[in-house]
Amino acid sequence: MKKSLALFLAAIFTFGLTAGAFAGDTLEDVKKKGVLVAGVKDSLPPFGYVDEKTRTIVGYDIDFINAIAKKLGVKVELKPVTSATRMPQLKEGNIDIIAATMTKNPERAKEIDFSDTYFLTGQKFLVKKGSVKSLKDLEGKRIGTAKGSTSEQNVKKALPTAEVLSFDDYPQAFLALQQGKVSAVTTDESILAGLLAKAPNKKEFEIPPKVQISEEPYGLGMRKGDANFVAFVNKTILEMEKKGEAKKIYDKWFGPKSETPLTRTFKIEAGK
Repeated sequence: MKKSLALFLAAIFTFGLTAGAFAGDTLEDVKKKGVLVAGVKDSLPPFGYVDEKTRTIVGYDIDFINAIAKKLGVKVELKPVTSATRMPQLKEGNIDIIAATMTKNPERAKEIDFSDTYFLTGQKFLVKKGSVKSLKDLEGKRIGTAKGSTSEQNVKKALPTAEVLSFDDYPQAFLALQQGKVSAVTTDESILAGLLAKAPNKKEFEIPPKVQISEEPYGLGMRKGDANFVAFVNKTILEMEKKGEAKKIYDKWFGPKSETPLTRTFKIEAGK
């Protein structure tokens, strides 16, 4: 009995150490190693994609990570992730922060912590031009999206009669639309606009403006309980908004002169 109790207590102690290390203090760790490792998308313009000229990953999310790293006085290492792999990569300690078009929601907040919202969009559909005027037009149809995304969950609730096909990433889903294998691709409007902007046959497709099924606030993801790092990131985002840096990044990727023009619909506020 004593031996069993001792083993049980040892297990609890080991778990406690693991949990403590898991939360850790990323802020201090990043400063010590001099590098901020970020999980980002590498095939999803304009948030994160490989620039053809420089062969480096660039985009809206990457500009925010660069700003945070500059504030910390460290270098940046970018690691490509997908919607399905980004949270496991963070929890396993392979990356320090997620900057990958990640919607904040209560389910995810049970597993990781989020920064304040740094981008707000809504889930819509990319379709063949003239094929969809209302949500009813998509009932019973095949719809493509990405594995492990909130888009996958939302479309199943909004269109229970539709057949949802989940791909590794959104470019694959868009290819399926171009090949006629699905009737629509669904995710956040900003992502769809980025896909459409890069398409050689963009005139054949559209994003119906009135067909929306959710609002999607993006947050930077950090390990659960990593309070110092979350506070630092939130402070940096707020400073970027106050100084106009956040607006400059937005205008660069989504402003009227960009390839994916959108109307800016949010403002970062303290405590929000």
